[in-house]
Amino acid sequence: MTKKHLVFIVNPKSGVDRVKAIKNAIDTVLDHEQYTHEIVNSEYAKHGIELAKQAAENGAYAVVAVGGDGSVNDIANGLNGTTTALAIIPKGSGNGTARTLGIPLEIKEALKVINKGNTINMDIAFANDRLFISNAGVAFDALIAKKFAKSVRRGMAMYSWLVTKYMWLYNERNFEMLIDGKPHKERAFIACVCNMQQFGYNFKIAPTADWTDGLLDVVIIRRFPKIMGGALVLRAMTGTILKSRYVTFMRAKEVTMSNPQLKLMQTDGDAHECESTIHFRLKAAAQKVIVP
Repeated sequence: MTKKHLVFIVNPKSGVDRVKAIKNAIDTVLDHEQYTHEIVNSEYAKHGIELAKQAAENGAYAVVAVGGDGSVNDIANGLNGTTTALAIIPKGSGNGTARTLGIPLEIKEALKVINKGNTINMDIAFANDRLFISNAGVAFDALIAKKFAKSVRRGMAMYSWLVTKYMWLYNERNFEMLIDGKPHKERAFIACVCNMQQFGYNFKIAPTADWTDGLLDVVIIRRFPKIMGGALVLRAMTGTILKSRYVTFMRAKEVTMSNPQLKLMQTDGDAHECESTIHFRLKAAAQKVIVP
């Protein structure tokens, strides 16, 4: 039997001890009867895209993103248009994509998922020409993504502190939208287009999203009394946010959002500058991914 080749792409900035733990787990848990493997380190921002593309060109069966949602996004970018599968060992902060797909957060358990080799064909999405797997947003979540990226500290506590601080300072924005060609207007605190369910940390912004249904979930949190912020967070954590009176929910194949002052958006938790009009579209069943 010909063995399948895996390429593990690791961010060495995650620390020497963590890299050692990952190598050790691969040596002891990975099914070496089924797979050959190599480990490569990403050395600078977006290097993972190039490494994944190269791995696919060299015939890798799967590329394993060892990292958070940003790392997974990079690998998916590199694999776009190829037949190489995506696999994930979640080592980020929020790990929204892995949590949504049901991939265990513990290294050895995630490797056991790879050993089983169960795959699905997952939808991927685009904000203009920028690929995303989980979600993209143009309002409050984009601001938090930017602040979180600049933060020295990581983790749920830091994320919660930023949300609490900036929630009181953030002003909602008016958006002109086209939802599958139909005009729609919203004054939004959060305007998020989702392929998957959560931002990370089990904060489910789109709890009914299905990454294999060929549709985008559009979730708008409208202006709400800021004192109700905690209640909305609780709804998100319990998967009931769509039941809130402050939430508008739609499904579509194509979405356009416009605001003349729009300058910042996030894709899979990565904040970046953007145009004043964003067109969101879906590419159905475009990426093979190894899941439980």
